[in-house]
Amino acid sequence: MGGDNSKLTYRNVVIQLTTKTQPIDSNDNAFWERFWTDISISVQDMFVLIPAAEIRALREESPNNLATLSYKAVEKLSRIAEASFPTAKDQQTALNCIRLLTRLFPYIFEDPEWRSFFWSALPLEPDSAVDDECVPLAHSLISALCDLLFCPDFTVHSIAKSGPEGPEDMHTIDSCEYIWQAGVGFAQNPVHNTAHDSNRTEILKLLLTCFSETMYMERDEAQQTQNKWVSFFTSTNNRHALPLFASLLNVVCAYDPVGFGVPYNHLMFSDSREPLVEVALQVLCIVLETELTGSYPTHSSHGYRNLVGRMSSETDEASSTTATSAGAGTTEMNLFANYMSRIHRDEDFAFILNGLTRLLNNPLQQTYLPGSTKKVQMHQELLVLFWRMCEINKKFMYYVLKSSQVLDLLVPILYHLNDARSDPARLGLVHVGVFILLLLSGERNFGVRLNKPYKNRAALDIPVFTGTHADVLIIVFHKLITTGHRRLQPLFDCLLTIIVNVSPYLKSMSMVTANKLLHLLEAFSQPWFLYSGQTHYQLVFLLLEVFNNIIQYQFDGNSNLVYTLIRKRQVFYHLANLPTDQSTIQRILKRRPTTLSNSDPSSPESSPTISAKSKSHSIQGNHDAQTIKEGARKKSQADIISPTSAVAPAGNRDVNGSGIETPEAESNGDVPTTNYASALQPALAETPAIRSMTDRRLANATGNTSGDFHSSDGTTHPLEDALISHLSPSRRFRSLSDNSSPPKLTCHPHESGDGLHSVPLNHPGIAHSSLLGENPTAMATERITDPPNSYTSLNSTQSANHHSSKSSGINQNPGRSDENGSKYEVVGHGAGWVPTSDWAAGWKAKMPFQTIMRLLQVLVPQVEKICIDKGLTDETEIVKFLQNGTLVGLLPVPHPILIRKYQSNAGTAIWFRNYLWGVIYLRNVNPPIWYDTNVRLFEIQRV
Repeated sequence: MGGDNSKLTYRNVVIQLTTKTQPIDSNDNAFWERFWTDISISVQDMFVLIPAAEIRALREESPNNLATLSYKAVEKLSRIAEASFPTAKDQQTALNCIRLLTRLFPYIFEDPEWRSFFWSALPLEPDSAVDDECVPLAHSLISALCDLLFCPDFTVHSIAKSGPEGPEDMHTIDSCEYIWQAGVGFAQNPVHNTAHDSNRTEILKLLLTCFSETMYMERDEAQQTQNKWVSFFTSTNNRHALPLFASLLNVVCAYDPVGFGVPYNHLMFSDSREPLVEVALQVLCIVLETELTGSYPTHSSHGYRNLVGRMSSETDEASSTTATSAGAGTTEMNLFANYMSRIHRDEDFAFILNGLTRLLNNPLQQTYLPGSTKKVQMHQELLVLFWRMCEINKKFMYYVLKSSQVLDLLVPILYHLNDARSDPARLGLVHVGVFILLLLSGERNFGVRLNKPYKNRAALDIPVFTGTHADVLIIVFHKLITTGHRRLQPLFDCLLTIIVNVSPYLKSMSMVTANKLLHLLEAFSQPWFLYSGQTHYQLVFLLLEVFNNIIQYQFDGNSNLVYTLIRKRQVFYHLANLPTDQSTIQRILKRRPTTLSNSDPSSPESSPTISAKSKSHSIQGNHDAQTIKEGARKKSQADIISPTSAVAPAGNRDVNGSGIETPEAESNGDVPTTNYASALQPALAETPAIRSMTDRRLANATGNTSGDFHSSDGTTHPLEDALISHLSPSRRFRSLSDNSSPPKLTCHPHESGDGLHSVPLNHPGIAHSSLLGENPTAMATERITDPPNSYTSLNSTQSANHHSSKSSGINQNPGRSDENGSKYEVVGHGAGWVPTSDWAAGWKAKMPFQTIMRLLQVLVPQVEKICIDKGLTDETEIVKFLQNGTLVGLLPVPHPILIRKYQSNAGTAIWFRNYLWGVIYLRNVNPPIWYDTNVRLFEIQRV
């Protein structure tokens, strides 16, 4: 009854405020105190008792009263934070003020004219304790909230002092002794208190609300405008920055939702720590966003001392750059990012990595009792936090890659990629996972770790196979491309780039995976697809590079792939004879599928189909072995490079409207069912172009890697030409025809410790360390300059159609040059572009066919011969034959390994900022802080 009376009284006060059109005297404390004194209103009730329409009406019709209410609430919080020992009544008053401001701020941020209100010096009361300072309202609020986060008996336990001093008060408290959780830099584990967790959560949510001013800016404005709330919170003006950083990080990484593993305990007991972990995770992701111009050095072992040691020298150094003026235009050091960059101890890295992998793998845990363990759904924020940490602290990323736990990160990422691939509301999660894998794939250790066998089959919905984590990665990527949502098309080149980066280190590949790769090549090499986009041919280049890398550097263990290449050799023959004359190009485009532009991703008719050929490889293999045997009797020289015309489209549907037609039909249930229940979805920013995200480097390079490339015949070629194709098409095919008798298959040579074939060590671009498997930190890398448009994003000029129509701030070049030097103009997202014969001939001449064609020239006759001589019809016998041979000395000189390493760029930073705020918008539903407010950073769509 008392609670109902309190709500009724509070509602009457709100009505009294919103109905008055005249300003209420700011000195009328009896009226203003009724909003937070002698009442107890929950945050949920606060959102009900103060409707959104009344807040907007108050902002428009009585702005003075709204300003006074905000000012009075902040002033009350400041007074409580400055008290030596806040009483229980003061603590309840502080909570009421926090809940009130959490409700008001989103509607204040809606109006751009109100932004300066918090950053201007306001006239204070004559008896105010801070009258002489005239600090902005935002400074007072942030400082008060940070003080309250370390208030004894309110958000932390009081520490009894020995001797006559007694407990510390708020003025003299050393917050480094009150860190919330043991972990990085703090060994003591405080007693868990539910009330403290709840109070911390509410304060952090108000801080998050203050930071959310970015959501009410247009994308261009948010890119160019510094968030003053975040800047002040992360600057040296915040005396609690260090303990706050440690508290937030430790609370997240120490959280174990399962606990002791008692079945169904989460249904009997409430978990007060989960809401705190969620909001702490979101605050960490926001404050760790760094400016592109800012660089955080890698410090020596003495750079990050124990937090209780105060780090006085570092704080003093940072204080020297502090700008004291409220409207200072200089960018201060982000202490949170700085502290993150200083972490260096292996035990701290292990604590962080264990926490991240534990939470990411929580949804994947399988139990005998359904629903017996608690599941948390904070994987989106966890992946963003991992991304931020890898960007800021490279030592942490190298530690992750050195550790076997990198696979514990890979599996949940692949799980979410596979699970979200056709859900339009979760496409942002797919982007985050792909960006993280692109970052990790640039390091050699990641590719080497992928060779570990994969055994946890229940976690992922993928075909049954026996293989490694590399097989899982490729199979999931295949499903993303063939059965993913059409708006994932801008990620295709990112997916293939990841496979290219790891391909030189893959020691073995299952038959299922090999067929998936060849299926992708078969789909991407269809003439109508190659000629329907300016950069579609680059997908074929990437796949050919994958095959070349494996053939040259991991031939011995990849007999399954070699067998599949032989079985699918007609794909390469057709591609090598792709017509490039203008009349044929036009004829091919006229025959392309009509569903290319009008496919509905939600329609089952738009899903790709793959035939049962890829379902059972043993049956398929028996048939193909018989085909090889029969084809050997009718073999002629024309079979090596068939003069047949282009492959006609199979007439199947495209991939959810993505413009890719698959020649096979999948009947193994790979296409998931999507829940299209009503849901809100923030629009994503435009996907950055792959060229802007990567930096091309030679792996294990020594010598002159940036100058001219000397081929084995003594001639000199530009490096880029050498990387794409060692021989011109005419020389390439002449060399194949000149060899009338194919070389014999020889025995195994000696292998290096890393499983790489023996190659000439004096070959430019191939270091001896590439054969010995050195640590990646010792590998020399050289920067390679790209020729114009040699590597751009797939359909980058059209990707804006898949996202919000709002500008993302990424510059689009209206005119580009293709690899052949000819100019073309981008008009209306590529609507004015027309494929020409010169354009097609230009990239076709650079296709890296030589290694694959040489392999086929050598092995196809031998496989056909053994099939005839021994009457083989089983693929296992052919694979066994291929396992006992090698092509060392028969293949062209090995090409340098080209790695595309991720590099920080504005486009990715913009994308992550927009995505993160969209996640925060949707995740905060209790209370719904930003629901039904006029956000401008992204569009809210109903799906």
